[in-house]
Amino acid sequence: SFIFYLSHGRIKKQQLYYEQIQQSERLKTTGQLAAAVAHEIRNPLTVVKGFLQLYKDDPEVNNDKKGHFTLMIDELNTAEQVISQFLAVAKPTKELETETVNVKSVLQSVTDLLLSYGLLHDKKIELEMIEDCYIAANNIEMKQLLINIIKNAIEASKEGDSVYIVAGRKKDAVEIKVIDYGTGMTEEEVNSLGTPFYSLKSKGTGLGMMICFNIAAKYKGTIRFQSAKGKGTTVTISFPAIK
Repeated sequence: SFIFYLSHGRIKKQQLYYEQIQQSERLKTTGQLAAAVAHEIRNPLTVVKGFLQLYKDDPEVNNDKKGHFTLMIDELNTAEQVISQFLAVAKPTKELETETVNVKSVLQSVTDLLLSYGLLHDKKIELEMIEDCYIAANNIEMKQLLINIIKNAIEASKEGDSVYIVAGRKKDAVEIKVIDYGTGMTEEEVNSLGTPFYSLKSKGTGLGMMICFNIAAKYKGTIRFQSAKGKGTTVTISFPAIK
């Protein structure tokens, strides 16, 4: 029995070691892919952004259209930040550029942005923010994380359903819950989230969720999933709170 116990322990350690090697290889492949593609994507983005800025500054363009141009430029800036995140997979940086992020403001901005996307699919977004909460992070990266997770919740929901977002202070942390009553996931599917190229979407790459986990870890946060097949998913995002 003692020999069996020792052998079993060694086999478990070897399995864990091989899993870590496989994950490292996946990250390496993802990084190489990101570095190869990022430069080619940045070029057309720069051209489009330049023309939008030109039209925005044109005195003959009315203010309503200028507002649309401003929104599009902001989204292109976000896209450029996303590309930088893909490059961060290839070449991680230890420098943390943090700022005081107003969670209420960021959530309001993200829900306003995704509201039309939800209505397009006959799905609503309901935001409940209890109080002003602040964390030490990066505004653009926080928006990127929340857009990914809320967009996933919208896509997993059924037509006519609502996605509920509840946020507030919980002891020394700021907790954001994104709740949907859509298709849900099995325990095996939940455990595979964040793995490069693993996605439950037919055209998904799995990189979005991997980046979400990277952003959370970067600012000492966590992302937890509670889900059941056919009963929906609750994603709990938690970050250390600051005054």
